[in-house]
Amino acid sequence: MSDVALNAVPSILPQYNLNDDFIVQRASERDLPEILAIYNQSIAGKQATANLVPVTCEEHADWFDEHLNSATRPIYVVRSVTETIESGEQAESSPIVAWGSFSDLYARMAYHISTEISIYLHEGHQGKGLGSLLTRWMLTQAPNLGIQNIIALIFAHNQPSLGLFRKLDFEQWGYMPKVCDMEGFMADVVMLGKAVTVD
Repeated sequence: MSDVALNAVPSILPQYNLNDDFIVQRASERDLPEILAIYNQSIAGKQATANLVPVTCEEHADWFDEHLNSATRPIYVVRSVTETIESGEQAESSPIVAWGSFSDLYARMAYHISTEISIYLHEGHQGKGLGSLLTRWMLTQAPNLGIQNIIALIFAHNQPSLGLFRKLDFEQWGYMPKVCDMEGFMADVVMLGKAVTVD
């Protein structure tokens, strides 16, 4: 893919069917409150993030803008299809039920071929295969974003997430013992990685 194509952020946000029940597309400017509501649900369980208190839109505005303005580090949102318009237009959809992002592993230029993946599901949609569905779809998008390596940083006690990524052929690339003070216990972090084929 050319540098011009990689640096172009699409002005129209197409939708893709994950299956008959869910659609996915790049996040838009209006999506930050819903994205953070799902993220904040994960904080109390101390399994999915090292944040210990809920975050606000103001605190994450710069983070969100960086993703919106990046052609190669998108945030994807998933919506549950609730009604199909009979005229054949795109399906109407409910609020966001999951989201995923590709983020810089490190900001230095030479790392541009490697990215960190994050996946968050609304608590009402966990344990139903949606995380696997979204992650698999994101893996298919990675080569078109210039991504060659995908890294997932997961708490060692987060067995559901470790299981998900291992089922998708992620391998352990690193282990960091007791690197997070979760206010009650010290958490280890596992680095799982997968190389993806560039078309």
